[in-house]
Amino acid sequence: MSRLKIIEAEAAEGSAAETLENAPFNIFKGMANNPAVMEGLMSLSQSISKSEALSPVESEAVMLRVSERNGCGYCLAAHSMIAEKAGVDAKTALAYRRGHSDSDREKALLEFVDAVVEKNGWVEDAELETFKSAGFDDAAVVEVVAAIAWMTFTNLFNHVNRTVLDFPAVPEATGV
Repeated sequence: MSRLKIIEAEAAEGSAAETLENAPFNIFKGMANNPAVMEGLMSLSQSISKSEALSPVESEAVMLRVSERNGCGYCLAAHSMIAEKAGVDAKTALAYRRGHSDSDREKALLEFVDAVVEKNGWVEDAELETFKSAGFDDAAVVEVVAAIAWMTFTNLFNHVNRTVLDFPAVPEATGV
C-alpha cells in the first residue's frame, strides 16, 4: 500500500492533472502531491527523451541499470516495458540490468553509468575517455547524468512511497 495520498487526475492540480490523464500510473499519482516538483521532473524526462545523444535503447539501458543498482522493482518493471517497446527483448533487458552487453558501445555506456553512480560523478579521466572513445560525445555525458538523476529520484520516491506496482513484475537479476 502506498504511503502517500493517491491523487487521481480529476483531483490533481496544474500540470499534474494533464500528466495523470496521459499516464495514470501509481508513481505519478503519488508525485501529484507536489505538482511543482512533479512538473519539473516531467520536464526533465521530456528533455531526456528529446535528446538524441543516446538512442532510445541506450537510454533505457541506463534507466534499467540505475534502477537495478538502486533496487527499484517499480522502475525496473516500468522501464522493462518501455525498453520492450523500443525493441529490447527480455534477455537483453536483464543483461542491461546486470551491467552487461555484447556491444562494445553499450558495454562502455553501462561501465560509465556504474562509474558515475559509484563515484558520485567523480569519474577518472580514463573512464570518461573510455566512454567517449566508444563513440559518445559531451552531449551524451550530459544525457547520462540527467538519466541517472531522473532514475535516482524516481527510485528513491518509489522506495519512500512504497509505490504499488501497476506493471508486470520482472524477475530478480542475480549476480548484479
